[in-house]
Amino acid sequence: MQIVTVVLAAIAALLHVYIFVLESLRWTAPSTRRIFGTSAEAAETTRELAYNQGFYNLFLAIVTVVGLALWGPIPAAGTALILAGTGSMLAAALVLVTRDATKTRAAMIQGTAPALAVVSVLLAL
Repeated sequence: MQIVTVVLAAIAALLHVYIFVLESLRWTAPSTRRIFGTSAEAAETTRELAYNQGFYNLFLAIVTVVGLALWGPIPAAGTALILAGTGSMLAAALVLVTRDATKTRAAMIQGTAPALAVVSVLLAL
């Protein structure tokens, strides 16, 4: 079960690093605007908000990776950090879909690996 948790949490972390890159570094790029369905004007207007949101996603990834690194040597700390990181990722996906049902696909992409990681960690306890 431990390897499943590591793989799922690592996938969730990598996805959130990718979201960081899109939101904080490439927000106004045409390819990123297509992914998020925003116009050039909307992207420019929301650039600062997206920049901040991207770092939030990066920090969740970092918390998760630190948790994975600590899971072996300090299991309680590793478990807590993995659950904090992936649980927050899952909560963010739930907020996204409950606010706007048209974002269900994005929420599923953002939330599936974290949800499975949370379940895997809890089963490993």
